[in-house]
Amino acid sequence: MARRALILLEGASNSPLYVQAAERLDLHPITLSADPALYDYLAALGIEAIPVEKDGLEPLIRECSELRATYDIAGITSAQESVYATVGRLCRYFDLPGPNPASVERCCDKFAQRQLLAQAGVSMPAYHLASDATDVESSAAKIGLPVIVKPATGIGSSGVRLCRNLDEVAEHTKYLLGGQHIWRSSPRILVEEFAQGIHYSVDIMGNEVIGIAAADFGPPPHFVCREYIQPALLTDDERRRIAEISLCCLQALGLGWGPTNIDLRWTEPGPVVIEVNPRLAGSPTPQLIQLAYGVDLVTEHIKLVVGEEWNLRRRYSHTAAARILVPDRDGVLDWIDGGSRAAAVSGVAEVKLYFEPKTPIVRKGDERDKIGHVIAASPTLAETKAILQGAVDLIDWSITPLPTLGE
Repeated sequence: MARRALILLEGASNSPLYVQAAERLDLHPITLSADPALYDYLAALGIEAIPVEKDGLEPLIRECSELRATYDIAGITSAQESVYATVGRLCRYFDLPGPNPASVERCCDKFAQRQLLAQAGVSMPAYHLASDATDVESSAAKIGLPVIVKPATGIGSSGVRLCRNLDEVAEHTKYLLGGQHIWRSSPRILVEEFAQGIHYSVDIMGNEVIGIAAADFGPPPHFVCREYIQPALLTDDERRRIAEISLCCLQALGLGWGPTNIDLRWTEPGPVVIEVNPRLAGSPTPQLIQLAYGVDLVTEHIKLVVGEEWNLRRRYSHTAAARILVPDRDGVLDWIDGGSRAAAVSGVAEVKLYFEPKTPIVRKGDERDKIGHVIAASPTLAETKAILQGAVDLIDWSITPLPTLGE
């Protein structure tokens, strides 16, 4: 009998979790990637990886067809949003369970997403689509400063900035359109009202809200998350309203198969939707959900992908939190220490340091700025916060400034 295989397209922060969960389910994980060398975990975990042509569905169909001569392909998925619509098309071609590719594509286009949510009456910030600098500036003036200026497509807060005056609007527009920002499609810019309030991250499987986390960001003008707390401290009414608007988003966007992550802010009138992501949120979200409720979202997603029945039942109710380590300057990472001491603290579930010493640090104002994380959990919020802070205090690093021109 042929061995059952799980095909994973490309990689993301969650991909090692998918590999490990697949192996626990007695599936053989195989990664298809345009450049497998990009993903260090493949070699570290000894995972089979096959290079494929970067563009188009046909090379992936050919590779999967060839693999079927050796393996029983039980499912196809990915932790990377940019290829998730392709996952849906592959699943349809091979008659396997998968997301609706059209729904995923509409959702990944933030302007199309906004239009569909607006038609459904979902509360969200005012917005305009712009294609040039003049358009961006006039849109900002119509909406009223401050505004968020960001690409209409993309992930990880790349190119997203809070602009508090027209000079900042012009500066960031020049950055986006001047060749520094990498566009995956034709440049289109969204100008949005800045919704002020506590940021919440909602994690959904199918049509069931699994968890609502509070997210805290670093200083503006960028949006680099520094801390997550799962579950967020909410009243019953706040939780109900967040769940209602989240499920309304699914209906408006044609989602509801597999995982969805929704970012929103609680403003003075109530919750407003910032963004809907048609996939599982990146690390450390799955770890926090598992520590808080005993629900392994990655494993349950894979079960759905291979046509098995999932189990989303909560086994307990704890508080889990993650602190993201972010440097305050550019330069060369001389050393980073204390990870093993932090990991030994009772209640700490995970410590990961992403970079080795002597690595250049050049901050981008997005998720690429993160150099590590610490995750802790306990039965109470106060205890979890204390554990987390105590562990983080044990970690330190040194960054030497980059030499200036002429040195």
